[in-house]
Amino acid sequence: MTMQEPPPHATLVDLFESTVAKHGQRPLFGTRELGQPYSWVTYEQVGARVDALRAGLDRAGVGPGDVVGLISNNCVEWAVVAFATYGRRARLVPMYLAELESTWRYIVQDSGISLLFVATAELAELLAPWVDEIDCLERIVCFEGDGPDTLAALEDHDAPAVASITPDPDDIALLIYTSGTTAEPKGVLLSHGNLASNSWAGYRRFPELDETGSSLSILPWAHSYGQTGELNCFLQFGGSLAFMTSVKTLQEDFLEARPTYLLAVPRILNRIHDGVQAQMRERGGVAKALFDMGLVAAKERREAQAAGRKDLWASARFHLADAVVFSKIRKRFGGRLLGVLSGSATLNPDVCWFFHDVGIPAYDCYGLTETSPAVTMNSTLGFEPGTVGRPVDGVRVVIDTSVVDDGGKDGEVVVYGPNVMKGYHNKPEQTAAVMTEDGGFRTGDRGVLSENGYLRITGRIKEQYKLENGKYVFPAALEEDIRRVAGIANAVVYGAGRPFNVCLIVPDLPALEHWAKDRRLELEDDEHILDRAIVLAALGAEIELELRKKYGGYEVPKRWAWLREDLSVEDGTLTQTMKLKRRVVYERYDELIETLYRSPGVVPEG
Repeated sequence: MTMQEPPPHATLVDLFESTVAKHGQRPLFGTRELGQPYSWVTYEQVGARVDALRAGLDRAGVGPGDVVGLISNNCVEWAVVAFATYGRRARLVPMYLAELESTWRYIVQDSGISLLFVATAELAELLAPWVDEIDCLERIVCFEGDGPDTLAALEDHDAPAVASITPDPDDIALLIYTSGTTAEPKGVLLSHGNLASNSWAGYRRFPELDETGSSLSILPWAHSYGQTGELNCFLQFGGSLAFMTSVKTLQEDFLEARPTYLLAVPRILNRIHDGVQAQMRERGGVAKALFDMGLVAAKERREAQAAGRKDLWASARFHLADAVVFSKIRKRFGGRLLGVLSGSATLNPDVCWFFHDVGIPAYDCYGLTETSPAVTMNSTLGFEPGTVGRPVDGVRVVIDTSVVDDGGKDGEVVVYGPNVMKGYHNKPEQTAAVMTEDGGFRTGDRGVLSENGYLRITGRIKEQYKLENGKYVFPAALEEDIRRVAGIANAVVYGAGRPFNVCLIVPDLPALEHWAKDRRLELEDDEHILDRAIVLAALGAEIELELRKKYGGYEVPKRWAWLREDLSVEDGTLTQTMKLKRRVVYERYDELIETLYRSPGVVPEG
């Protein structure tokens, strides 16, 4: 644990008001319409809106300890509502715009929301009956329109000013509900001190960030990763945040926003990596040859540096590829991108090195909603591929091997520090179950620390299971490696109490078609690739070959089933943060899984 310098801001109110005073004329938020450049509002302009809404919240009777809800995607209004709420010493409960109505209702009732902000008029109309049906809910305010129950009416710039009510660091700022992969969502109580200290700790790992820094906002602020790592972090140094227009316009958004840093998750980076690879295959010729040569040379150059020597031939080839090909890839991201911070799961080392080699370093980090969220980070100050980095300032990680009974060197990751939550709302028993007597948080993740103090996550303790032979399997690790095989979009491994593992696979159809074409497994014009048995057999064999390099034979799935539709948030099989709802998937595909175990044929020995 290190803490070279205490956080300069004890609360989010202090953080916001200080940065507005210091960076008032700098651009803060950028929004654009299709085909148009970004339009920016300054720190001072946003600060004026926060002041106006804080006065409006005062008139509406919102004060210390009250609960304000928010259902919206990232936007200027999201931040205005958040910081105005903090300035009334009230709690904010953010929710995803793309969410089940039943989940919203549960959160409103469980958290005790009295005032609910919503993004659209349609949503306001849909939820209007709740004011009469839910005891705690008194009013719904819409971002759109100019009627009495709209943000414009509440945000009265001509009304008398109302100063902020200064919160204590231990006051609850946020009540963020976890995704609920196995049960109903739990409300995580995060204090001003939790959030302010965590943003500061993350910022200190990236000394290259300054007031010229900017990001393209992709990840939702309704999750602590996007809010702490992007919104609160960039406020600290006067940075700028451009909002993504849509997933379909990401390429244009990058070119217009020209970000210097990006927060992402492996799924996004994997798709970018696969997209670049596919485009280079299509281009072929000299460009493809230089691209491949550059990646090989970069690897040779790294290996030479690790051995303490120089490889001038590899450096020359790399610089040629960088000047001709890699520089063009960087321009597709605006030409200023210094790096990417990736969370949610560990990046494939090959994908990680790919981004480093093309000049856009990708750094794995690790955290949970209950830890505000940052626990460990790779960064420009320290980087070890295959790990999720070292603990950030003020945070200590302990590996509890007592909960593991299979003789492994790893154990449960336990976190100590100012980032650890105050508990779960209305759930004292569940809070007690995850907190140690000395204030540590039991993450439920299984991991190990390297000699240099870098954390490697090895699985999820609750998701591990035993096969019929008594051997342990960690399905998440297998699934992550299966997804790294070309042509695979998603994978789900099953085998608890069974003689062997089986796997459900969602193919990435465009990538799979390229994969088949490269292996001369051509299709007929009207043939669907999932109907081509030879393609599926060949891909299954390739997956098995890759897995056997790392896993025991008993761990490698023996049979595969191919799903024609991806798992998604909409169908309830993924959480909002793209984590697998394993129980839901098992139940939905129960018959298909049983068919795999009933299939005829000899099962090879592990």
